[in-house]
Amino acid sequence: MDYFYSVDSPRVTEIKIKRSRFICHLAAVSTLDAAKAEIATVAAEHKTANHNCWAYIVGDAAEMFHSSDAGEPGGTAGKPMLNVLKKNNMTNIVAVVTRYFGGVKLGVRGLIEAYGESVQSAVDAAPLKKLVHYTRYQISLGYDMAEIIKYTTQKLHGEIEDVVYGADVCLKIKVETHIKNELENYLQEMDGAGKLTLLE
Repeated sequence: MDYFYSVDSPRVTEIKIKRSRFICHLAAVSTLDAAKAEIATVAAEHKTANHNCWAYIVGDAAEMFHSSDAGEPGGTAGKPMLNVLKKNNMTNIVAVVTRYFGGVKLGVRGLIEAYGESVQSAVDAAPLKKLVHYTRYQISLGYDMAEIIKYTTQKLHGEIEDVVYGADVCLKIKVETHIKNELENYLQEMDGAGKLTLLE
């Protein structure tokens, strides 16, 4: 499975190409409205800039995306920005590149490269955050079974989040959702055999 990535916190990078300044704002967003609000905020901060071009991708499967050249020649800004986000397997992310024109025209190829490079520089500025969905289970079991269940859980890619020792042992377990089937089947089998109790 390919993981998707976003950023932990907003980041801003700047590059200069032929005297033009390209400032990339990269931020995590979880909805289209949040992406649009971020674009509006950055554009308001840089209202004297020549262009505030943007691209976003939203959704668990990166299914919603859009971009804008914001006055640059068609296809020279938004699309290259979006392509960089896609190439890096990103979702729940918005990129805004602010351009202050430096007096030297870059041409179509130059603009495509500049906007792509601007977003890539922000992506490369720090490690990305892996987006992982977990499924969680809570189980109760006797002391005699605890070590066996803990060992098998970890073998099946589960993680023990918490252990509470009382009259019985209570385990809180999490596993990445896309690989949960084997562990879930095992826990259900053990529950059916009376070796543990799966709690809600």
